[in-house]
Amino acid sequence: MIRRASGTTTVLVGLVVVWALFQALNHNFLSARNLSNLLLQIAVLGTLAVGMVLVLVLGEIDLSVGAVAGVSAAVLARLIADHGAPAWLAIAAAVLAGAVIGLLHGVVITAAGIPSFIITLAGLLVWQGVQLALVGDGGQIPIRDTAIRSIASSYVVPGFGWVLALLVVAGFAGLRALRRRRRARHGLANPPARAEVIAVAAVAVLVGAVTWLLNSYFGIPWVFVLLLALAGAAGVLMTGTPFGRHVTAIGGNREAARRAGIPVARTVVVVFVLVSAIAALAGVVEASRQFSASNALGGGTLQLNAIAAAVIGGTSLFGGRGRISHAILGALVVGSVQNGLDLLGEPAAVKNIATGVILVVAVVLDAVGRRRRLARGSAE
Repeated sequence: MIRRASGTTTVLVGLVVVWALFQALNHNFLSARNLSNLLLQIAVLGTLAVGMVLVLVLGEIDLSVGAVAGVSAAVLARLIADHGAPAWLAIAAAVLAGAVIGLLHGVVITAAGIPSFIITLAGLLVWQGVQLALVGDGGQIPIRDTAIRSIASSYVVPGFGWVLALLVVAGFAGLRALRRRRRARHGLANPPARAEVIAVAAVAVLVGAVTWLLNSYFGIPWVFVLLLALAGAAGVLMTGTPFGRHVTAIGGNREAARRAGIPVARTVVVVFVLVSAIAALAGVVEASRQFSASNALGGGTLQLNAIAAAVIGGTSLFGGRGRISHAILGALVVGSVQNGLDLLGEPAAVKNIATGVILVVAVVLDAVGRRRRLARGSAE
């Protein structure tokens, strides 16, 4: 039986509903200026969500990504402010610091057999303490390097923006066609061709409209282009390499993966290294947005919102299922809700409640879908 709606279609419909609702409540929501701000606002959340998909598909979780982002941003700022390091070296050191933290998490989890929830929760506390020590009593470290500051404050020229839009639509259509070919090769049923055409057309209209609006303002933020590039690279890693298939297999059934000869422990360690390195990139982006590294960077509900974005995008909390592209859509949903409530003047409490309700709905749908798949498998 073919599912009536793919995960992509479901999330896109949800995003359109959210946008339509907030546009009806405040006509400034879909303005060029606000959409540009929205893309800037979700840059950090979307980056963390990409990493969160990797660890959730593995069947694990990482609660320390916000603190890792904060530590990495502090390393970046210290190198620039205290030692005059060039931007590329400071960024490389920040990412390396995140990777080392992830390596430590992964080794402890696999060697001691302790659940990742416990280790990364402890890591959250430890790295928050390290962040406070690095930032110092001043509470923040200003960043005056123009290259770092420009990461989150520069925009794509309009012509190149349209080229990027065409590439996004072409990539989406190509992935749909590739999936149809793969399913046909394995003897699996495909959705009607008309449904595929409608999905591609809907994405083309949405991407084209957003590009036109953004070009009427300053253009597409470069930081969002970098986010799409990161998502594309992670998507290729997960769907086009043996490593990605190993991650999915381990998340689906760890014991079966081990018996099949998959190096489970090594794969777990590599995933945690990647997740923390991606969190470090998020810290660099946030430091660029704030023009500083502060004690508050990476704090609050950031890592919980990253989990929410991944799950809303269709990544299973039970492991073995999730797509990187859906995490970006999930981040757009979470960011749109928070942005829209900001425009309406609602307090932080309402934003947290709304995000929590959406997350619960997504988890319930995931659990129901999992039970149906298990029941269908048992019946067959």
